[in-house]
Amino acid sequence: MSIDDLKPTLTISDEHFDEQFPLAPIDDYMIHQTPDPIRVAWSTDPRIYERFWVICHDHKGELLLVTGLSFYPNLDTAEAYAIVNLRGGHFSVRAFRRLGADRMNMEVGPIKPAIVRGMRAWRYVLEDNEWGISYDLLWQDTHRQVYHSTPGSIAEGLPRGRRADITAGFEGFGVAEGWVKVNGERIELSRDSSGGTRDRHWGVGRGVGGPALQPGRKLHAGWIGGNWVSFKELAIWGNTVLYRFGDARPQMGRIVKTERRLRFESDTQIFLEGVIDYTLDTGEVKTLRYRRLGFQTAYMRCGMYGGTPDKGIHQGQYVGDNVVEGDHYDVTKPEVRRRLMGLDEHHCEITCDGETTTGILQPLEPDAYNACARGRPGWKFLD
Repeated sequence: MSIDDLKPTLTISDEHFDEQFPLAPIDDYMIHQTPDPIRVAWSTDPRIYERFWVICHDHKGELLLVTGLSFYPNLDTAEAYAIVNLRGGHFSVRAFRRLGADRMNMEVGPIKPAIVRGMRAWRYVLEDNEWGISYDLLWQDTHRQVYHSTPGSIAEGLPRGRRADITAGFEGFGVAEGWVKVNGERIELSRDSSGGTRDRHWGVGRGVGGPALQPGRKLHAGWIGGNWVSFKELAIWGNTVLYRFGDARPQMGRIVKTERRLRFESDTQIFLEGVIDYTLDTGEVKTLRYRRLGFQTAYMRCGMYGGTPDKGIHQGQYVGDNVVEGDHYDVTKPEVRRRLMGLDEHHCEITCDGETTTGILQPLEPDAYNACARGRPGWKFLD
């Protein structure tokens, strides 16, 4: 099946791009190098990166899929990963190659993503491999993506070659349709039965290259608390509120305060359930109740966040040319969860104002437990 075969099922159009200035469809491609030509990065920092990351999940709490791709132009390295958790069976595939000159080629080993329409639709493909997982999914964005960058970007006068963590990009929500196979079992996803989120970022990345490129700095796998949940009228992405395409409200809203009350597994200190109060920039307070669905967690160390569990491979670290590897864990076992935990994406049932959906809570563990134990502002145990 080709992308052309999928296009008749798409509901995308060229409308609403005026809402998203200065973004354009081409910004979804892995080619950002401003202000120099594509093959010449604007900084000599080896941690320059270009990345996408996406989560797809069902609403039953049985299937969770995460995939990502990163380019490192100054390291001449491309890497990709795919993680599938089916009812507690946690499978991963990782692939590595030289980046080379063709930044339009996003295929790395059996992981073969493709842009159908920038900032509107992607196709995510994992071909058959020895780890027993594969998929073919058509993703469609549902919410307006808004460009943002950290302070101190090159447009604001950052000297060429200066080492600083600078990122830019956008985020969004969406739905997927297609299939996922795990050891011969085929699971169908439809727009009504699926949800998810994705982001596109580029810049100078924290942790890129592992300890060797972070002299004197403590490596962090990610933020201590992330959350991605989309209701019919409310979509929270981290500390922002995203609106659907065509919404009369401009740009995006903000979360100005977050108060967490969380409960954890007693033996692993991994998240189980919680209540989070979000204060919006409108002054309104939204209370969301999270409950982890079974053992449906994507353990992102298997995606090289903080180093893989077996070999300690970090994002951007040279592994070899045209290498494909993977793993399989039974995360229903507490000793396995304890070994894998770090930056963890928990598939949750979430309720707010009488509406129930599913989404993702992503704590850095056991840091989230420790934040509650120490009584850090905004962090408490759930009574």
